[in-house]
Amino acid sequence: MGDGVRGRTVVIAGATSASGRAAVRALRGAGAVAIAVGRDDAKLAGLRDLGARTAVCDLTDEAEVGAFAAALRADGTPVDGILHLVGGWRGGGGLPGQSDADYRALEAGLTAQRHVTRAFWGDLIASDAARVAIVSSTAVARPLAGGANYAAVKAAEEAWARAMAQGFAADTRGGHRAPAAASTIFRVRALEGLEEELAAAFLGLWDRGADEVNDAVITLGPG
Repeated sequence: MGDGVRGRTVVIAGATSASGRAAVRALRGAGAVAIAVGRDDAKLAGLRDLGARTAVCDLTDEAEVGAFAAALRADGTPVDGILHLVGGWRGGGGLPGQSDADYRALEAGLTAQRHVTRAFWGDLIASDAARVAIVSSTAVARPLAGGANYAAVKAAEEAWARAMAQGFAADTRGGHRAPAAASTIFRVRALEGLEEELAAAFLGLWDRGADEVNDAVITLGPG
């Protein structure tokens, strides 16, 4: 599994988590170029040790993301994939406990997703096998009062990912060519302990046709 990603260049957005490290190891092991992106260069150092290229960038800053994408293009680096790992969990306290501060912190994941996918849209459309994936939550299908902020943001991220899927499909219709790009949603109940499974599932997207995984929702681990 993962042979299809060999030689591809993949941006890991929010790469300094355990999931980011697992993705870097899997991508490098499969012969892909991994570009790990985060805000803290000290935290990125360990990913360089694993063979990743790294970039310091605040993904919630549109101008910084645009400059990052432009720098890769100027360097002649094509981007064939994005794994979006920006996010976290904040909540509890029932519905009254869903504070604006928590919502704004969670919303940073959606903001980063919007900036990164817009900045690299042209690269993804130009690739002959682009894959984009986000990590969402089973809470989208069954939101709880104590996690309303979290579920609302994840639902918005899924909507953006599905809009990307429609954009990829529309591009192939206009060009009268076979689908080449796909946007996929991975849902988890909790990501801890599933880092390796996520990495393998992400790499496996290149071993399946774009039409199979575009607009797909794939649940990892227990539902």
